[in-house]
This record gives sequence, structure tokens and C-alpha cells, in this order.
Amino acid sequence: MISEPGRSGAMRYVLFDVDGTLIDAVENQRLVWRTWAERYGLDPEEVHGVALRTRPMETFAQVAPDRDAQKCLAELHELEDEDVRTGSYQAFDGASELLNALRPGAWALVTSNYEHRVRGRFARTGLPVPEVLVDAAAVEEGKPSPVPYLQAAARLGARPEDCLVIEDAPSGVRSSLRAGMTVWGVNTPEAVDGVHRHFDTLHEAVRDILAFVSGVHPHRPEDSTTVQ
Repeated sequence: MISEPGRSGAMRYVLFDVDGTLIDAVENQRLVWRTWAERYGLDPEEVHGVALRTRPMETFAQVAPDRDAQKCLAELHELEDEDVRTGSYQAFDGASELLNALRPGAWALVTSNYEHRVRGRFARTGLPVPEVLVDAAAVEEGKPSPVPYLQAAARLGARPEDCLVIEDAPSGVRSSLRAGMTVWGVNTPEAVDGVHRHFDTLHEAVRDILAFVSGVHPHRPEDSTTVQ
């Protein structure tokens, strides 16, 4: 069994990824990338597949190396901002219950998106925004670098070994593991490589996340998997 970091009796913290973890934005992202790809005469499915694994500038370098990357980025940002205003999406079941139950100062958001979009989506879905939000503009190195999660921990005044990360994406899992944190995966049919525990849905993880923060040893329900 993969051992989880942590110190007995220490204050615990939770760091959340956003898209795919708290907010269901999969179809929104697919539509944004489809619209962008069609403007450039590219295969939308191929572009979206690359975008799932890379940051936007890296995506452009792979799928449109002969295009002006800054122009590509500006157009993508316009589409994403429009989606925040008009797109149809919702919070995952359990997200509101969980975030509203957490003590202020004990949790943070760590996202590859931008803060204004996160705030826009949270306002539309009724989710609370924490004191600490580390976005794409806050770091020079994004996931899978450990920098975003380490910055969030530092801003909370937390030790990495006292942090629980909730993720759904391989790059985020690698980022938090490299930061020396406990990592639980949610909202994926199979466990992402490296997670300490896996839950099919965020809702199934709520009770154990709250137990972790309170310092109670979480139980091992049937709907979660401890990764061997």
C-alpha cells in the first residue's frame, strides 16, 4: 500500500483542483477547443486530445506551430471568457456541502485556469471561494510542476505533508505528489496513477475529506479504493 504523508496531531489542509474536480466543465472545455480548432481548420478531436495533456501554449506549439501563439491564446481566452458568461455547467454533487463545511483558512483552490473565470463559475454555481486561490497567473511553472501546490501550502501556512490534494487529472496528481502531499482522486472511472486513494465521485469522498481535516482517521468505505 502507498503510504500517505501526514503528522499525527498536526493541523490538516485540503487543496482542490477545480475543473473536473469541483466544477463539471468537461463539455465546456471540449466546445471551447472545438470552436477554436474550427477557426484554424484543425481537427477538433485531435486538438482537444492534445489540450487535455498540455498547457495552451504547448498545445499551440504542437497543433499549430506555424501560427502566432499569442494570437491563438488571445482567441482562446475570448472563447473561455464567453463560456463563463453563457456556458451551461454545474458543480459536482457534494461540492457545495463539502466546501461550506470546511473551516476558512483550511483549504485552497489550485487551478490551471484563471482566477476571474473560477470566480465567475463559482458565483454561478453558488460555491464559496476560499482565501487562497493559486491560478495560472500566479506561477511560472504550472502542473505537473509541484510549484502551484507548494505555493498554495505556503500561503496557507501549511506543511506539504499536512495537505490533502483532491484531483482528477494526471498532471495535477503528479504535481501534488512531487510536492510531497497526500493525493486522493475523484470523478474518474479508474484511479489515476499515483493517487493514495480513489473515489468514483466527489460526493463519495466528502465524508472522508472532512474526517481528514478534523484529524480523524478516515474509514475505508466500499465506494473508495486504497491504491496498492
